[in-house]
Amino acid sequence: MHNLKWLLLSAVVIALDLWTKALASEHLAMHQPLPVFPGFNLTLMHNKGAAFSFLSSAGGWQRWFFTIIAAVVSVVIVVWLARLKPRQHWLALALALVLGGALGNLWDRLTLGYVVDFIQVYYREWYWPAFNIADSAIFVGAVMLVLDSLFGRHDETEKKP
Repeated sequence: MHNLKWLLLSAVVIALDLWTKALASEHLAMHQPLPVFPGFNLTLMHNKGAAFSFLSSAGGWQRWFFTIIAAVVSVVIVVWLARLKPRQHWLALALALVLGGALGNLWDRLTLGYVVDFIQVYYREWYWPAFNIADSAIFVGAVMLVLDSLFGRHDETEKKP
């Protein structure tokens, strides 16, 4: 029960992700950059693949492949969150971000057949692949998971005062 707040955070990530994707879909023209400031555009794109458009032109099977992966990962994360100790805030935050992002993109795949991307970062002629709020949450959560695995305190025994 103490980890319910982390599921609420995941729900906030999902809501923010879906809301911003709806705004982008309504107000942006496909592949037409809207400059915000140097190095940052809003650009509507549809990604049928995964990160960096991996497998985007694979013929359609990749939709279900990535859907299954996201669903399995989400179940694993929910179980992992349920088993965390109350003091494992950093790990819980990381998992909640990854979960929210995975479910936000999963919703797109199930309802649209592609993921809506709209954030475009660039430097001169170099453009990072477009992404969205869900991707950002997954990235931040994944970095936090790596940091936790490298530098987190993982004693199996509780220290007694």
